[in-house]
Amino acid sequence: MKNFLRPAPELGRSALIFVLLFGVYSPSSEADEKEGERPYFNQKQVPENIRDLKKIEEALQKNLPRSRSATVSIDLGGGSGSGVIVSEKGLVLTAAHVSAGVGKKMTIIMEDGTKYKATSLGLVAETDAAMVKIEEEGSYPYVDLDRGDTASLGDWVYALGHSGGFEKERGVGVRIGRLVRMAEETINSDCSLIGGDSGGPLFDMKGRLIGIHSRVGASLEQNMHVPIREFLANWDGMLKNEFIGEGPFAKKDGLAFMGIATEDREEGGVIVKVVGEDTPAAKAGLKEGDVIVEMNGDKVENRKGFSSSIKEYKPGDKVKLKILRDDEEMEIEVELGEK
Repeated sequence: MKNFLRPAPELGRSALIFVLLFGVYSPSSEADEKEGERPYFNQKQVPENIRDLKKIEEALQKNLPRSRSATVSIDLGGGSGSGVIVSEKGLVLTAAHVSAGVGKKMTIIMEDGTKYKATSLGLVAETDAAMVKIEEEGSYPYVDLDRGDTASLGDWVYALGHSGGFEKERGVGVRIGRLVRMAEETINSDCSLIGGDSGGPLFDMKGRLIGIHSRVGASLEQNMHVPIREFLANWDGMLKNEFIGEGPFAKKDGLAFMGIATEDREEGGVIVKVVGEDTPAAKAGLKEGDVIVEMNGDKVENRKGFSSSIKEYKPGDKVKLKILRDDEEMEIEVELGEK
């Protein structure tokens, strides 16, 4: 059983920053850990010498290129967050409050500025876990997951993200620190995070993904990550586009609406009495006096049945209406909005 609540020791960050910036050199030792073993510097309360700091630096430099190439910005058309690609086919992990729901359209931006269309898959509302899939087929850079849940309190880690939004000149931001608290559904690091980092990746020093940034606060104590075990526990459901649970990080879509008021027509169908300004109906070209006789090939009998039919769709769905305008038959496609 892991110790979830014991605070981490002093971190010796000033010395580490000096080494990372100025590249102090120290010869390596034959006592280095073997491949697959936990890095020896994770077992120390603080770095004890230049060699310890140099080994942390070497681990970061070895794994950083792959981690950065797979870290993406997620453009939501009015806001942005971060994510990380975890499969060659373009599966992205992010936070549920970044993806904002199931079936949402968004844009994935690679570090070099290349843009791809993407759609949100499933999410877990209670713990802030979510998946996004790049729509375009291709071979994408990706990172490995820490499937064995090996991270421990005090481990050295590094956090990536598009802090403040995508900036090609700056690239992906990199922060290094340690795990300072571990709970069942969250882990905390002392890596500094700001807006735009949400949904970005947290790695161990072997370059394995151990968490996704969730809560980004003004103080380090407020910075929390969703552990990868939460994603693995709900993996199949998210791949199936399931909205899992009820929680603070995502809400199910509201009711779909068209933005019109109607009344029954004696011969069948409904008469459009009012078209709301700047509504889906107005944007599609519906006008007052139009008679709606079919929707997606199904006859519209009356106002009640028409309203009930719209409730079966979700915001963003497109419906084809057959209408009569001045006794002439025509078709109009309406993309439903969210009520």
